[in-house]
Amino acid sequence: MKKTIATDRAPKAIGPYSQGVVFEKLVFVSGQIPIDPATGELVGGSIENQAHRVFKNIEGVLKAAGSDLSKVLKVVIFLKNMDDFAKINKIYTEYFKEPFPARAVVEISRLPKDAIIEADAIAYN
Repeated sequence: MKKTIATDRAPKAIGPYSQGVVFEKLVFVSGQIPIDPATGELVGGSIENQAHRVFKNIEGVLKAAGSDLSKVLKVVIFLKNMDDFAKINKIYTEYFKEPFPARAVVEISRLPKDAIIEADAIAYN
C-alpha cells in the first residue's frame, strides 16, 4: 500500500506532489531544492550552501519515512552548472558513505525558484 510522507523537516511541496512516498519497503523522496523548511525561503549563496540544504531536506523526508541516508539506493542530482561537479562530490561524501548509492548527475538549464541544485532519492526501510 502506498503511504504519503509529509514532514516539517523538509520544505512543503510547491506543487501537486508529495515530499515522499513509501511503497512496501521503498522510500521515494521527491526532488528537493535548497529551501529552508523553517523559513520557506531559498537558501542563497554558493553551491556548497545550497547542496547542504538539499541533502538535509532529503534526510528530513527519509527520517519521517523511518529511513535514513545509509539506506539510500539511488540519487539523482540536477545542477545548473556542471562546473560544480567536483564541489558536489566533496559535499556528497559528507552525507553518503561507501558503498555509495547509484547516482546520476545531470546539468539542466533551470530549476524551480532558480535554485542551482536539486536532488531526489530512493531508499529502503
